[in-house]
Amino acid sequence: MAELETPEVMPRVINFLSSLLQRVADSNDINRRFDTQKISVFHGLTRPTISLQSYLQRIFKYANCSPSCFVVAYVYLDRFTQRQPLLPINSFNVHRLLVTSILVSAKFMDDIYYNNAYYAKVGGISTTEMNLLEVDFLFGLSFELNVTPTTFHTYSSYLQREMMLQSPIHLAGHPLNMPTRPLLKLHCCFSEDDSTHQKQLAV
Repeated sequence: MAELETPEVMPRVINFLSSLLQRVADSNDINRRFDTQKISVFHGLTRPTISLQSYLQRIFKYANCSPSCFVVAYVYLDRFTQRQPLLPINSFNVHRLLVTSILVSAKFMDDIYYNNAYYAKVGGISTTEMNLLEVDFLFGLSFELNVTPTTFHTYSSYLQREMMLQSPIHLAGHPLNMPTRPLLKLHCCFSEDDSTHQKQLAV
């Protein structure tokens, strides 16, 4: 998806991804009253006050990872929710799942990337917690990090198509729910001041 490299496209990708994940989280917040859901290391005691869009924009601004990392992180989140059906994405875990998926993606995709301590600061959590989240995420993925060109094209093409159409997101029909396999399947931060964003994400 060469278009990712153009400056005007990535902000749209960020907005779209954050919107999609927010819709999934909102839906699962409702469903959690009826479905069995496990509490994991990704769950905060409270919902972060920062919006998911602002959170993802901050990661995009400071992580300096390649644009492809965001598509691959999208793939990883889908894989995680499929392998961990009792851990659906909701408003209590989506921020931690997001920053962890991007961290893992950057390490796998990029030759140069920031360490866990840096991502922890960007994400508003401790380095110890960031390390724990990374390990848990990797085990949740069964360490299946490879993304084939075909898979990458499937996800990036969906993003491109949806952004071009500017159509409403339908949770039952997004590519993380195409006929071949249900993606994200309904299981599926920041001010510039570091002290402020730490308070926003504090658990």
